[in-house]
Amino acid sequence: MDLAEALAVLEKQVPDPSKGLPEEVFHYISKTTPLVNVDLLIKDEGGRTLLSWRDDEHSGVGWHVPGGIVRFKESLEERVRKVSETEIGAFVSFERVPLAVNQCIHSEREIRSHFISILYRCSLPGSFVPKNSGLSRRDAGYLEWHDSCPADLLKCQSMYIRYL
Repeated sequence: MDLAEALAVLEKQVPDPSKGLPEEVFHYISKTTPLVNVDLLIKDEGGRTLLSWRDDEHSGVGWHVPGGIVRFKESLEERVRKVSETEIGAFVSFERVPLAVNQCIHSEREIRSHFISILYRCSLPGSFVPKNSGLSRRDAGYLEWHDSCPADLLKCQSMYIRYL
């Protein structure tokens, strides 16, 4: 099979990449090109930061700011809204101008190893109670307000310590 035939097969498998990619395709792309993601620095009026627990093979185990990879033909603002809806369960207010842009290269990894991370300042009222039903504190996706930077912040999130 030549490259053109392989690409034709791939296009049949992924007719609408804006809806996401099969894991194998996503992993291949993440081995060959940087991924663009948005991260949400969610604060309340008291200065606390809402963090999520993560436990995965790529990032490790620890606290992180919620975020997500931008899909094909999706605006950055759309991704902020979708991350807040899917990871937080509520829509956040956010500033349209990013707070920071960081390049992250994880040379020890083969997949998911190069990111352009765009940090948005977001807010929720302090009365917001995360919907952690069915989750324990060390389950992936568990949300918690933090007054300061936790000791077990994911290493890949260390660029955000000054904001926490």
